[in-house]
Amino acid sequence: MKIIKFFNDRVKRLTIFDIKLIQGCAICVALILVKLIPDIMVLSIWWFIGMLVVFSLRPLYIFYMK
Repeated sequence: MKIIKFFNDRVKRLTIFDIKLIQGCAICVALILVKLIPDIMVLSIWWFIGMLVVFSLRPLYIFYMK
């Protein structure tokens, strides 16, 4: 588990600005994938809403409950 501790220590050095830049990079990667594979957007919107809920459960729990 040393590698997880290593990355946790590295992440603690980031500021909110750095995190938002990383978020912007992730959005750009998603847009590139959609342009390269347009069939992804043929999926129903409910799949994306479901993924949003599933992916947001743990961060929301950590933020509000702990």
